[in-house]
Order: sequence, then C-alpha cells, then structure tokens
Amino acid sequence: MLAVIAGRGRLPEAFLAALPERPLVCALAHAPPDRLEPDHLFCIERLGNFLRWLRQRGVTEICMVGVVTRPPLRLSRLSVSTLWVLPKILRVLRQGEDGALRAAIAVFEDAGVRVVGAHEIAPGLLPPAGVYTRVQPSPVQRRDAALGDGVSVEQGNRDLGQCCVLGQGRVLARETREGTDAMLGALPAEARGGLFYKALKPTQDRRVDMPVVGPATARACVDAGLSGMVIEAGGVLVLDREALVETLDAHGLFLWIRERPA
Repeated sequence: MLAVIAGRGRLPEAFLAALPERPLVCALAHAPPDRLEPDHLFCIERLGNFLRWLRQRGVTEICMVGVVTRPPLRLSRLSVSTLWVLPKILRVLRQGEDGALRAAIAVFEDAGVRVVGAHEIAPGLLPPAGVYTRVQPSPVQRRDAALGDGVSVEQGNRDLGQCCVLGQGRVLARETREGTDAMLGALPAEARGGLFYKALKPTQDRRVDMPVVGPATARACVDAGLSGMVIEAGGVLVLDREALVETLDAHGLFLWIRERPA
C-alpha cells in the first residue's frame, strides 16, 4: 500500500490527480499542503508513532512530494517510541539539503518502508525529450543550454538550487535556497532575453525533491522577459504540460525538454 507525504506547492495536488486512485495522504504538521486535506498529520518528535501508524495500515511504500521546510525539534515533546530514531533525526537536521534528504530516506527504509519517487508512481509527469512549442531554440540558445550543464554540476556540488538563467554565454542568475520563484522575481535587467535552465542535481536522489515546472513557472518566465525554458528530460517533473505550452506559445517562448549529455 502507498502513502504520500505531501508538502507545500503545486506538486502534491497535480501528483494525486495523475494517480488512478487516491493513496493515504500524510503531512508534517508544521508544513501542511496548500490545497489538500491530509488523512494524517505528524510531527518529527513523534516520528516513531507515525512509523507505527503506517505499519498498522499496511503501508509498504511512501512517496514524498512537494516542498517541506526543515521542521523544528522540541525535545520536550519527544515520544518514547521515537527515542530509537532520535540520532538519525538529529543527523537529518544538521546536514545540508541533499544530505538531509538521503538521511530521511534511510530513516523510513530502516523501518521497512520503501521510498519511491514521484516519477515512478506517475511517469506521465516526465515527458520525453523534444521541443514542444512553435518557437525553436536558436544555435546560440543551444550553446547556452550546454553551458547550463556545467553550471548545474557546480551548483549541485555547492548544495544550491536546481536552476539558473543563462544568456550570451554567461550565467545571469542562479537559484539559491530561496527557490525558483524568488530567483525569477528578482532577475536583473540584463537577464531579459535569457533562457531558463532547470535540471536534477547530479548527485541528487531521484526519489525526493525532483525539480518541478508548471504553468506558473512559464508565466514567471514570460513576466521576466525570458526567451524560453530548457529542462532536463527524465529529471524535471512537468505539471499541466498543455497549459504550460499554451502560455509559452502565446508569448513566443520555447520549451525544450533536453537530454543532458552523460
């Protein structure tokens, strides 16, 4: 049986809509999903209780979708059944983003619950490679996209964001821990005409925190005066692709879902 741990953002709702039937939906109490009513809320101090709750309902797989901020830890609220996992919780909270996600996976799998990626459960959210818009990327934009491959590796090594804006052979903006929307909302004037590049971090576990784009991303690119979007084939989840492409076509931007060289 599958359970979904849903965070904030657009992904949880779109992910559930892509499934043939609704699984159990759970959420951390400090960061519930925006537009979903969870079946169960839990807190990090009672993680042992939550793991027992999952076992009692026959849950063998979980899928983490959406944005979850690092939870607060109040030792005074710690349950007895969580004591055995406390060292792992502390390790999660002390590590960087990627390390914390890997440690969180280990906590669940050590408890006998397999962690699966959203792309495994809803493969339709990963469209195949190709240009999906009427406008095609130019040779210059294709070279900028290739530059993005190296930038992605660099940002991954620094445990930074999954996207950047490129133009004329230069990096014009980088995503930080504040996220994609913050980057697009604060672009310098020189970024106009640049291209949006987003890819999975090279060392990232595909089971959690896969990059996501959707119609709202397309509108933000339009508002920022960018020329198009380049995303990694097989590495970025695409929400409501039809609406995303319609938005880009209406404003003369391109969408290139691109295979990243090995």
